[in-house]
Amino acid sequence: MFFTRGSYAENLQTFVDLHGYQLKSQLKKLNVELSEHPSLRILLINTSELGGGAEESVRNLLQAYRSRGHQSWLAVGSKRSNDPNVLLIPQDSCRNFWAKFWIRAADELERFQDKVRGATRLLNLLRWIGEPSRQRAQAQGHEDFDFPGTWQLPKLYGLPDVFHCYNLHGGYFDLRALTWLSHQRPVILDLRDAWLLSGHCAHSFACERWKTGCGQCPDLRIYPRIRRDATSYNWRRKQSIYAKSRVYVSTPCQWLMRKVEQSMLAPAIVESRIIPTGIDLAIFHPSAREVVRADLRIPQNAKVVLFTANGIRKNMWRDYRTMRDAIGLVAERLRGHMVVFIGLGEIALGETALDERIGKAHLRFIPHQKNPQTVARYYQAADLYVHAARADTFPRAVLEALACGTPVLATAVGGIPEQVKSLTGVNSFTIADATGIIVPMGDVQTVAAGIEKLLTDDLLRRALGENAAKDARQRFDLQKQVDCYLEWYNKLLSDPP
Repeated sequence: MFFTRGSYAENLQTFVDLHGYQLKSQLKKLNVELSEHPSLRILLINTSELGGGAEESVRNLLQAYRSRGHQSWLAVGSKRSNDPNVLLIPQDSCRNFWAKFWIRAADELERFQDKVRGATRLLNLLRWIGEPSRQRAQAQGHEDFDFPGTWQLPKLYGLPDVFHCYNLHGGYFDLRALTWLSHQRPVILDLRDAWLLSGHCAHSFACERWKTGCGQCPDLRIYPRIRRDATSYNWRRKQSIYAKSRVYVSTPCQWLMRKVEQSMLAPAIVESRIIPTGIDLAIFHPSAREVVRADLRIPQNAKVVLFTANGIRKNMWRDYRTMRDAIGLVAERLRGHMVVFIGLGEIALGETALDERIGKAHLRFIPHQKNPQTVARYYQAADLYVHAARADTFPRAVLEALACGTPVLATAVGGIPEQVKSLTGVNSFTIADATGIIVPMGDVQTVAAGIEKLLTDDLLRRALGENAAKDARQRFDLQKQVDCYLEWYNKLLSDPP
């Protein structure tokens, strides 16, 4: 194409005549693509962006959405990073002048809490003076919903297309605002535990009072703990909020969805979906075990058993006692083998976590690792991952181990049986498909026998590891999870109820 001598208008007309049709065709195609995949404004909400499994999941979604060209932010109650797309929900600045004054006074005193005798008592007194009704309600066992920053969420970056809420407990969210928010834009409640369904607890263990109204709570210490048994009041207050709300609910497993369907949240649900947690397979994948062990200084000829938790010994959701006793049995039975037990995620004292010796067994504890690549290397180095739990929903640790090609032995609680294709049990799989072993909760002998079986049968262990990596690619890919959510968002916006 070249321009001849003549006026600018003539040259422009010549260009349009020659290429106009092609330009129109390309623009039409671009408009179709944009209409099919519009840029969305997504506001994710969670307690924090750094911490446990829910924090990791919500941060992965934030990054994935932005990498696909969507405007996405994460509103948190506690900001722990410098990520500009993570927004701290304002709380104290939204309170009245009287409360602000005494909150500032308490904040100043808090710096000397460990240095001045009686500072803690004075600190509590200042908070009572600043917000007497709020402090009185907490003393009575009422769940604390007094977080005025929640009502400012639509103003942080303008009204989003969708609110996607993860954990709403943790002392930062006014659940009463749910009704108002759900009538502004679609609100997805992405449940990772059962707090929204109960009078105070994230997991109820064997108690089923949450189905009928709570009250007479068997354990007020379960997180999030309350001071007195006001669980019946808390349950009714949540029920009242849901009765005026219209929400969409997502759970990672069928087990939790069944609980939702039996709860006081059910009447508020417009639509629900089960969307399994996704794992970043670019980080969690099989790797050369010899190379990884050399880097981590783990003996090449050892049988390595890994277990993880955020504070392993004192984590109320984990069953450390069963794990500990089973390890002692395994160490006695496998005297001729070098067996290394690694606990990842223990609270460190100084630079290292305190190790422990149980009979012939040596437990090596590794402090919590913030870098996912480092965490993945421990899964890649292990022969077996063990997840002994008293309560859980759909733990990321199990999925991360599977994705790294490490067989899993786990207790049959929550949604874990939906993660692991067990070689044993009622719904057992063949060696061609199994990815691990599911055992009863608290059964020391069965846990020990399962560990021993997988450590001594190399062919079986390798087969389960290969199956695990394949199954993780098919069912637990982060990109698949992202696709499911984006498809849902677009459906809600294009076809509102």
